[in-house]
Amino acid sequence: MARRLSIAFWEYDRTRLLRDGSVPIDGVDASFHTARIVPEIFKAMIQHRAFDVSEMGMTYYLRTFDTEGRPPFIALPVFLNRAFRHSAIYVNKAAGIYEPQDLIGKRIGELALYGHDAGVMVKGILSDEYGVRPDQSRWIIGGIDFPMDPVDFVPRTVPDAVDVEWAPRAVDLGRMLVAGEIDALISADIPHAVLSGSPKVGRLFEDYEAVERDYYRRTGIFPIMHAVVVPRDLAEREPDLIRAVYQGFVAAKDAMEKRYADAMTFNNMDEMHPWLTKLIGNNRALLGDDWWPYGIERNRAAVEAILRYHHEQGLTSTRLTIDDTFVGGLMTNS
Repeated sequence: MARRLSIAFWEYDRTRLLRDGSVPIDGVDASFHTARIVPEIFKAMIQHRAFDVSEMGMTYYLRTFDTEGRPPFIALPVFLNRAFRHSAIYVNKAAGIYEPQDLIGKRIGELALYGHDAGVMVKGILSDEYGVRPDQSRWIIGGIDFPMDPVDFVPRTVPDAVDVEWAPRAVDLGRMLVAGEIDALISADIPHAVLSGSPKVGRLFEDYEAVERDYYRRTGIFPIMHAVVVPRDLAEREPDLIRAVYQGFVAAKDAMEKRYADAMTFNNMDEMHPWLTKLIGNNRALLGDDWWPYGIERNRAAVEAILRYHHEQGLTSTRLTIDDTFVGGLMTNS
């Protein structure tokens, strides 16, 4: 008899074929769940153990290692959300910020959490590549564009050396950026003012695609934002089940990649995005035919970067390793 599992993730193309049943998970009768915004999935899993298998932001996951007792979860190397993040640094154009070093001494907003997933990566890049450290700026944490409940279901760790304040729920950091009340903003979500073309704001790296592609060529890092976690005791009790879940996620993602690649013959005419075929071709040339890899082997540099940044930025008390944080034996897509 099939094992029933509840599985939660955001609505992604790489999970679509799982959700619609096109790709089964061997031996599993799955029920799929999502939420209004993806942090609600994280909260339900962390606070209520609401699912058997759940998407979880890396920083949310790593912070559970600093809660009391045995760490409750272990991750599968299934990276549902990943994004290059030079593009996540927004500036008020009157603030005199023209290069990364100009962020020193400035007041910077950050979405949701000091060290949200995009923020951890941005701060790590700024430190590694440009010598700009978090303790050289002042930080205010809040929402953008819509009221956001505080992220209070994981430790809100802030290093002693860093000046951080928490904005009230009604504060909109995007509006503060436009008004010049903050000089810069780091955010996984793009502020409305940027999307609408406000002349008062822009990106620190306006030609961000070229910068991000160069970053990948030099480092081999395609930044990871979210993985998939399962309760640690479930992984220990039923390792074959966990491997089947992993292989199901891999198969769904691989099948969707193949659909995109096969559709290049017909200029991806099922998608209403001009030049999409050229973009897919460029991405495959740089990132490989499997341009969204799962498993540890091809993601080691990206995973190590997140683990190192999390500790360097004072968000976890110990320097966690891949062996601490991921189910063993899931090296590649096979």
